[in-house]
Amino acid sequence: MDLCGPMCVASINGKRYVLVIFDDYSRYTWTQFLRSKDETPEVLIDFLRLVQIGLQAQVRVVRSDKGTEFLNQSLRAYFAAEGIQHQTSVARTPEQNGIVERRNRTLVEAARTMLSTAKVPLFLWAEAIATTCFTQNRSLVIPRHDKTPYHIINDRKPSIKFFHIFGFVCYIVRDGENLDKMKEKCDECIFMRYSNQSRAYRVFNKRTRVIMEYIHVNFDELPQMASDQNSSDPAPECLTMALEHVSLSPGRKCQENVSHGDKTVTTLNELDFLFSPMFDELLNGPS
Repeated sequence: MDLCGPMCVASINGKRYVLVIFDDYSRYTWTQFLRSKDETPEVLIDFLRLVQIGLQAQVRVVRSDKGTEFLNQSLRAYFAAEGIQHQTSVARTPEQNGIVERRNRTLVEAARTMLSTAKVPLFLWAEAIATTCFTQNRSLVIPRHDKTPYHIINDRKPSIKFFHIFGFVCYIVRDGENLDKMKEKCDECIFMRYSNQSRAYRVFNKRTRVIMEYIHVNFDELPQMASDQNSSDPAPECLTMALEHVSLSPGRKCQENVSHGDKTVTTLNELDFLFSPMFDELLNGPS
């Protein structure tokens, strides 16, 4: 496992760190997003308890670097009580924890491509990483098992019929509102990812500026794909085009009322700077 951050831009929920947890046998990956390093022990303990109960499997070894978020009294006591061996890498030697470090890079490369292609604000980086993790767990085949990580963990093949393209336009019905005949019945949203708690989609509502979970979502992917394909000059746009999604900029009605920066340009340089903490640890090791 590895903790990366702080990111230069907080996510829509105010998170700046990502905890990447990687199962060495199945290659299954989990991501947890944190506001500060201090949350790591509590989040990790809750996760390990959930995994051991849910999968009916005992965690034997945990491998991490020597960051203080992993070397503390809370985790030492928990590991001792559960009989878990904690292995640590040597300082500034990330190759000893190389599997999860490489996994970080895989997640980042996919997430930055999704953000750049969808042309969405940088504060949606956590949604992009979570979507990448979700889809790759169900699509990447592990050669030695000839199965996906999801198949290995759950002993059944995953369904990918409900997959949709990150950042594309979708619509939800405005239920529970008193609408007259002249008002719009739907809200335009941007598809983010899939819910972890229920069989629903997570979408960014451009009107209310919050992320919501819905099951009845109408996707509008084909027209947008055709529009992108017919662009007369796609290459410069991909590299330098500033975002025009003014309505996406977070305001007072954002989820959990968290304030964010107004940076909404996802050029390649912006993406490199955003994910630099994850690359710095891969190349130079943790400080």
